[in-house]
Amino acid sequence: MSQGPPYLPRVWALGGAPNKSIDIPVTSICLALYICGAAIHMTILQLNNRRRHKFLFSGALFGFCMSRSITCSLRISSVVYAHNIRLAIAAQIFTAAGVLIIFVINLLWTQRLVRSLHPQFGWHRVPSTILKILWPLIGLTLAVLITATVQSFYTRRPRTLFIDRALQLYGTTFLAILSFLPIPILLLAFTVPRNQTPDTFGRGRLRTKVVVLLTGTVLVCFGASYRAGTMWLTLVQNTSPLPAYYHKAAFYIVDFGVEILTVYLYAITRVDQRFHIPDGARGPGSYSQSEPLGEDGEGKWLELS
Repeated sequence: MSQGPPYLPRVWALGGAPNKSIDIPVTSICLALYICGAAIHMTILQLNNRRRHKFLFSGALFGFCMSRSITCSLRISSVVYAHNIRLAIAAQIFTAAGVLIIFVINLLWTQRLVRSLHPQFGWHRVPSTILKILWPLIGLTLAVLITATVQSFYTRRPRTLFIDRALQLYGTTFLAILSFLPIPILLLAFTVPRNQTPDTFGRGRLRTKVVVLLTGTVLVCFGASYRAGTMWLTLVQNTSPLPAYYHKAAFYIVDFGVEILTVYLYAITRVDQRFHIPDGARGPGSYSQSEPLGEDGEGKWLELS
C-alpha cells in the first residue's frame, strides 16, 4: 500500500485493475495500430504537400495518433511497473485528453458543411464568434480536468475529493456534449430550408461527406458518452467486485477501439480530398472557387463517390 502521496485509488475506474496477461498484449496491438495510422496520415500529408494541396487536418490526425501512441506506451509501462502511481496518473491524463483533437476536427468539418449549405448564415459573425468562444472554453475545461485528476491522487481530504469529482464530472460531461455537437448542427442545417445553391467544396458528393462525418462523430461520441455515463454512476470501492460496466473490454472499446476505427475511416474515405477548401477561403461563394486538388500518379483525377 502507498504510505504517502500519490495515493492508490480506493474506487474502481473503467478498465479495472492492471493485468499483465491482458493489458500488455491488447495495448500493444492498439499501439501498433496507432503507429500505422500515424504513418498513413503523415504519408497523405506529405503527398498532398508535394501537390500543393494544403490540408492540415492530416497533420492533426497524425498528431492524434502519436499522442495515443504515447498513451499506450504509458499504459504498458504503468502495468509493468504497477507500483509507480505517477505512471498511472500520466496514462490516465493522456487517455482522457487525447481524443479532444478528433472532437475539434469534427466541429471544424461541420462548420464547413454548414457554410456550404447556408453560406450567408455560416459565414455570419454570430456562429463564427460562438465557435471562437468555444476554443478557450475547451482549453480551460481540459486544464480543469487534468488538475482535478492529478489532485485526486494527492489528497485524502473528503471535501477536496468531492470537489475534484465534481470537476471531473463537469469535464467528462462537457467533452461528451462537445463530441455530440456535430449531429444536431448537421440535422438543423439540413432541416432549415435553403434559399440558394450550396457552395460546393472538395471532391465527392455532399451526402457522402455527411455520412463520413456522422459516422466518425457517432463513434467518438459513443466513447465519450460511455465514459461520462459511467463517471456519473455511484462510486464502487475496489474492495468490492468490479462492476460489469467497468470491464476491460468496455475500456478498450470505448477508449481505443472507436478511435482507431475513426482514424482509419478518415484515411480510407480520403477526407483530405472530401473536406478540402481553397486556401484563404473567406465569405459566401469562396468555397466554389477551388483550385485543382492534385492528381494521382498517372495524371488522372482521383475518383471519389
